[in-house]
Amino acid sequence: MHPNEIIDVFWFKRDLRLVDNDALNEAITSKNKLLPVYLYEPSIWQDAHYDERHYRFIFESIQDLDNDLLYETKILAVQSEVIPFFKTLSDLYQIENIFSTEETGLDITYRRDIEFQDFCFTNGIRWSQFQNNGVVRGLTDRSSWRKDWYNYMNLPQKDFETKHTNFIGHKTISDLYVRFDALQEPSKRSKFQKGGRKEALRWQSSFFEERIAFYSDYISKPELSRYGCSRLSPYFAWGNLSIREVYQKAVELKKISSYKKQLNAFMSRLRWQSHFIQKFEMEPRIEFEAFNKAFLSLEQPINDSYINAWTEGGTGYPLVDAAIRCVVQTGYINFRMRAMIVSFLTHHLFQHFTTVGPWLARQFLDFEPGIHYGQMQMQAGFTGINTVRVYNPTKNAMDHDSDAIFIKKYVPELSGLPTGLAIEPWKVTAMDSEMYGFNYGVDYPERIVNISDTRRMALQKLYGQRKSEFAQLERQRILETHTIPRN
Repeated sequence: MHPNEIIDVFWFKRDLRLVDNDALNEAITSKNKLLPVYLYEPSIWQDAHYDERHYRFIFESIQDLDNDLLYETKILAVQSEVIPFFKTLSDLYQIENIFSTEETGLDITYRRDIEFQDFCFTNGIRWSQFQNNGVVRGLTDRSSWRKDWYNYMNLPQKDFETKHTNFIGHKTISDLYVRFDALQEPSKRSKFQKGGRKEALRWQSSFFEERIAFYSDYISKPELSRYGCSRLSPYFAWGNLSIREVYQKAVELKKISSYKKQLNAFMSRLRWQSHFIQKFEMEPRIEFEAFNKAFLSLEQPINDSYINAWTEGGTGYPLVDAAIRCVVQTGYINFRMRAMIVSFLTHHLFQHFTTVGPWLARQFLDFEPGIHYGQMQMQAGFTGINTVRVYNPTKNAMDHDSDAIFIKKYVPELSGLPTGLAIEPWKVTAMDSEMYGFNYGVDYPERIVNISDTRRMALQKLYGQRKSEFAQLERQRILETHTIPRN
């Protein structure tokens, strides 16, 4: 370490991979020594959106990266705010370049990036950021987005050419830990998917080689989707995989596969992933307020008892409660269940999406801000351009968990009831109660609301709001800014 030694820094963010990493590929071609870093920023990790499950996944991913890095190097993974870290590092080296991948994050990371950009400018450091998964910074409309996205997906992947690397070595990085606080190893949990590229590739292989056959049939089923869906979402969210590499793998497989329909459906969802993040990139205020500004005046009084019942999985609607408990315990539920629980909260309980947005983000292992808030807006009916879908949890249980397997697994107090009563426990009679040793209202809560009444009320208020002239102007603005032309 010498203050006159010139180095570059690669800052890992939500791109925890070596392969097909545009920013890293550029960094390793530099003439300077390269220091790879990951920063656990206390101000961000204390934010209400993040949980130990996310930290554990990242920690496992960094361990995996360290195993894959050659030339006797490793990632300097420390606990520090960004600017203090680089101030200290600047006392030890002359930093010429910092490379990272663009992050479409929460307001807190957006503000951090603005402050850090100012720091780099003031200190004569060049900070180069690179596009992530076809999401384009600075767009004002989506007129060419579809074409540009496909062009990006069809570009050659960026292999990690280790022979060109010039990383700072193990010993020096170990010495640097004297100056910084190292990451602490998290507690182990077996019910969550494990982080790291090796795990990501294992899930990808099993999906493309076996589970793709069940994709279309299982995608809406709360229990079977755990097997039939790709389960790649956390590896996209934290960057163990790029969308491009998986897309290209699917394209190649489609040439020889018998499951072309399933692969087409899967590939369309890869594009949706980037599409929703692009919306958030262009309009990040939707973390806090309605997409269609006409809904800003909609009154939704906070009801803490409703919110507590919902977050505790105690609404009295078995499929809602099972889905909530499942995501708390495992970090995953399928798309339909995600949509249903948000619809139940925002329509039947008529609570604003922001009352639970951070809490729900903490539960999703695959928390991706753009998808999270884009979907919450859509399911709440706040876009003003989509049909308002008010999910009936009982009908969904009958359609997608007809044997009540998922319900009984995650709401064990209903496991002793026959299927029909597990789905609709309010139909338990006095004779049933005695026969099955089940006391409705005691062993399992009564329904928190009558969904026939709440559905009618929610639709009346939401569609009433949509009829205003302002709502129509907002609708047009959203269509012009965020809608992708068909041709």
